[in-house]
Amino acid sequence: MNNDGFVTVQSPDVNDSSILEPTTAAWMAVFSLAMGVFGLLTAEYLPASLLTPMAVDLGVSEALAGQAVTVTAVVAMFAGLLVPGLTRNFDRRVVLLAFTGLMIASNLLVALSSSLAVLLVMRILLGVALGGFWSMAAAVAMRLVPARLVPRALSIIFSGIAVGTVVSVPLGSYLGGIYGWRSAFVAAASVGGLTLVFQLLTLPRMAPRTVSRTTSVLGLLRRPGIGVGMFGCVLAHTGQYALFTYIRPALESVAHVDVSGLSLMLLGFGVANFVGTLLAGWLIERSLRATLVLMPVLVGLAAFGMILLPVQETGLMLLVALWGLAFGGVPVAWSNWVARAVPDQAETAGGMVVAAVQSSIALGAALGGVMFGFGGVTGVFFIAGVVMLLAAFVIASRVRVELPQHGAIAAPVLHV
Repeated sequence: MNNDGFVTVQSPDVNDSSILEPTTAAWMAVFSLAMGVFGLLTAEYLPASLLTPMAVDLGVSEALAGQAVTVTAVVAMFAGLLVPGLTRNFDRRVVLLAFTGLMIASNLLVALSSSLAVLLVMRILLGVALGGFWSMAAAVAMRLVPARLVPRALSIIFSGIAVGTVVSVPLGSYLGGIYGWRSAFVAAASVGGLTLVFQLLTLPRMAPRTVSRTTSVLGLLRRPGIGVGMFGCVLAHTGQYALFTYIRPALESVAHVDVSGLSLMLLGFGVANFVGTLLAGWLIERSLRATLVLMPVLVGLAAFGMILLPVQETGLMLLVALWGLAFGGVPVAWSNWVARAVPDQAETAGGMVVAAVQSSIALGAALGGVMFGFGGVTGVFFIAGVVMLLAAFVIASRVRVELPQHGAIAAPVLHV
């Protein structure tokens, strides 16, 4: 054991280099990362609830104002691929604090923006922070807790996704209606400020370590089992986002719910999603394969149930909650898969997952749009349900989830 509370483990799978695994869990640091996720997701989705006042104030159409979300997603995809290599020589604590600083700066400058062009440039900063953080999440978790606790740590970190998704839209609508749309971004910057202070107090120093040469994304995809694993990841997220894009018209057409009923169902989805994120950590500690397979199966069954079963409003609410519960575990499960499948290149692999998820969002929305044109909501939910079940089949039959062989630990990391 060294002075930082780590033990040195010899791992033949990483060229016999010394790898440090923490002997105790830094749970406060883990919670500070969850706060960072919450702030990033809240900031990313704020424009969705503020499009009309933003468009009026800036003198543009709502469609153009909506590009504030698109720009962030596109930049996040490329940042996830590039950031691991560009920051490999820096202390990971410094890098994480820099991402939080970018989030704060983006929100404050968006609140001060005088034109759409300036606003979009400021949203680029948020995209860099978002993509960079996602690419590092699994690798940093492996530095903060012992290997056996990584699933639990990631479930806590990614619980910020569910909370941010639930909070961002009502928060934006409420503050925007009372104080104007700019106040919502000031509030998001304030959350970022609190997060920065908490991270300064809790994140340990994580000096960069080089145990092997950096492998490109294409190099990782050539490794046995990685390409088919990423295919399963893309399928699972494509089906989910094809469904989620059309959740409102589906609920309105199937059960003819009013606005208050719709809001209640969406709230139930968010709460169930949060519970599913935490539950996933417990499930993954017992079987990663079962978790990877079970989650898309449940989402697919919920989708079929919503269009095929003669459910009323209560039954529909239960199916929506099941959907939210199941999908809550998907990001956690795939982050854990990366940590196990590519432990020596966790950050590069994390960036690969970021790119896969962001492209799946676009692909899922496009697939849903095509099917909506041909078969309406029923067509969307049928095809997306098929995609989710196909994802489960591919994962169950082809994706490798075993730990590294030859006694290597589950948590060696490159440049982390």
